Amino acid sequence: MKKIRWKYRGKKMVKKLLPLFAPLILSPVAIPAGQSVAKSDPHRIKSKLMSYRVMKFDQLAYTLYEEMQLQGEGLRFEVFNKALAGYYNLKHEGKLSDKGIITMVDFTKSSREKRLWVVDVHNKELLFNTYVSHGRNSGEEFAESFSNDSESYMSSIGFYVTEETYYGKHGLSLKLNGMDEAYNTNALDRCIVMHGADYASEAFIAQQGRLGRSLGCPALPMGEHKDIINAVQGQTTLYIHASDDSYTSHYLDHANALAEMVHENKLELPTNPKEPGDVAEEGLASI
Repeated sequence: MKKIRWKYRGKKMVKKLLPLFAPLILSPVAIPAGQSVAKSDPHRIKSKLMSYRVMKFDQLAYTLYEEMQLQGEGLRFEVFNKALAGYYNLKHEGKLSDKGIITMVDFTKSSREKRLWVVDVHNKELLFNTYVSHGRNSGEEFAESFSNDSESYMSSIGFYVTEETYYGKHGLSLKLNGMDEAYNTNALDRCIVMHGADYASEAFIAQQGRLGRSLGCPALPMGEHKDIINAVQGQTTLYIHASDDSYTSHYLDHANALAEMVHENKLELPTNPKEPGDVAEEGLASI
């Protein structure tokens, strides 16, 4: 487990990050030379507006990703970008607390690697990076198969909202409420929870060549699970990523995520015109 607080090199004072959002959100996105906005084609304009909003979100997400130095911690931008979009969409629906915590699991990685990250997007901090188990019927070293069915003993992918903790056979455990229909919405009924396990350890990897497997729960190393569970419990986001082309989620709406990002950070975007035909080329390029 890594518990990280960014610092200036050679100094003890905490690193003060520069403001993240304002420069990018106000910067124009140019329309390619030779192209203009056709006032008579509202559908085309709407499509351009959507594309620009998605691009703005991606720009802001990448800036945050770089400022938190997450690439150096093994987290791929694709995973972070999707998790961040889900966070803002869930926030927009009122499903999250104000903690600003996102937990990400990347099941495209080997179970021999640390493939769980917990970040605080409010303070721009990586809080934890550690191992996490997948379900025993999802695969051996890699998680390759997933299910929402009871007694499948497979992991379930997608977005979750953390709920309350309880003490069960694994000690301190955290309930997970699946948000993606057909992918993880049976999580509560299946008792898919975050808990600690002796088999989620480097010692087990050294003995078996891979991490131990659960009955579908994202199991964490003993000695680390309590700190992680206490940090992420209480309506925060968990995103479990996998290489599954069939996976879809309305929580991956990047344009809607941008609107919530702007609202949460008290930023301003140019207002949309009353009629698509009223959009000037300069106005459209700035949205």
